[in-house]
Amino acid sequence: MTLTAAAAFPARSSHLHAAPAIRLVVLDVGGTIIEDRGDVPALLRSALAHHGIDVTPAEIGQWRGASKREVVRRFVEQKGPHDADRDRLAAAIYREFSTQLSEAYRTVPPIAGVEEAIRKLGQNGYLLATTTGFDREITSQIFRRLGWERYFVATITSDDVVLGRPSPFMLFHAMESARVSNVAEVIAVGDTPLDLQAGSNAALRGVVGVLSGASTAEQLRREPHTHILPSVAYLPALLAHRG
Repeated sequence: MTLTAAAAFPARSSHLHAAPAIRLVVLDVGGTIIEDRGDVPALLRSALAHHGIDVTPAEIGQWRGASKREVVRRFVEQKGPHDADRDRLAAAIYREFSTQLSEAYRTVPPIAGVEEAIRKLGQNGYLLATTTGFDREITSQIFRRLGWERYFVATITSDDVVLGRPSPFMLFHAMESARVSNVAEVIAVGDTPLDLQAGSNAALRGVVGVLSGASTAEQLRREPHTHILPSVAYLPALLAHRG
């Protein structure tokens, strides 16, 4: 059975007689609309190790979806040499990581069915935005290559906020750019626990996990959410209005 948007995303408060229409859909990028091939954690570990900071895959994994600049800073503060200029060290590590990631993402394809889903959502009247732990340079490179700029009213990156996920600030920036002021009119979609935590911290109408990226269903179900889908390709059906 196909749910209407109102049925799929009921109002949070039982005192509301009618839920407002969903207007804005905010999508994560890596693992949600672009394939996750494991480049990010591998390159983070490599850049950190090159500067004498050893981190495990598990340590990196718990920060999937976070600002990559913040992740570097966190490990430099935790594990960097005590006598180092940590600002300079973090900048050098991030610069190396970013250069390598930019090269890797020149060929990363979209997740199957996602572009069609994005077009359909736009045709159905939804405003679309993205948020990501990537910086502006890498995000712009991805979207220019795919020709996707036309689909989104906002592309919010980790450069746009003081704190990345799980803080809700990127989502609020997306709402501001889309001129949507009511969190009951917004859903967020992502593939990591931090994506879902950010959506929950923003008190959005919908917090949707997708299994196309870094996390398992078990990992996502531990977090507050409204739905778990195989991928964004299934989102138009979830939001479809049927009489």
